[in-house]
Amino acid sequence: MRFRIHGPALAAVLAVLSLAFSFSLAAQQVPQQLQPPATEQLLLQVHAKGDQIYTCKGEAAQFAWTLKAPEAQLFDQDGKPFGKHFAGPSWEAQDGSRVTGKAVANAPSPDADSIPWLLVNIVGHQGAGVLSRATTIQRLNTKGGKAPATGCDASHAGQEVRVPYSADYLFYAPK
Repeated sequence: MRFRIHGPALAAVLAVLSLAFSFSLAAQQVPQQLQPPATEQLLLQVHAKGDQIYTCKGEAAQFAWTLKAPEAQLFDQDGKPFGKHFAGPSWEAQDGSRVTGKAVANAPSPDADSIPWLLVNIVGHQGAGVLSRATTIQRLNTKGGKAPATGCDASHAGQEVRVPYSADYLFYAPK
C-alpha cells in the first residue's frame, strides 16, 4: 500500500514535522548549565532587538572594550511591543513590572559572531505585573552584539561603540 500526499495536505504535514523537529532541536541545543531549576516553568518569551553598548577602557596600558549596558526593545511572540531591556541588567514590561538580574552561567552561542547565551537569576523586582513572578531568565538565540576585536587603544579611551544584537529572553517562574 502506498500513500501520496499532495498540495495543502503535504504542506501541512511538512509544517508539523518541521515544527516538531525545531522544538526538539532547540531543547537539545540549550546547554545543561543554562537550564532553569526543575521547580520552575516557562512564564513568557520575548524577542529583543537593540544594541550592546561598549566603552573603551584602559588600565596599565592594556585597553579593551567593556560592556556598559544593553539597550533593546522587547517584543512578544506576535511581534507587538512588550517592553525594554537596559542597564542593570533590567527588563521592564509595558505594565511597569521590572526585574533586575545577575548572570550565573553562560555558554558560547552556536553563532561564533554572537554574544554568549546566559542563565540569569532575578535579584530584584519592582511593580506588579507580568514580570512580578519571574525568578530566572535564559538569554538564547543570540545574533551579533560582540565587542569589537580592535579599535580600543589610548587614543580611543572613553569612546563608546554600539553593536547591534538580537536575542530571545525566556522568563521562568515557580510551578
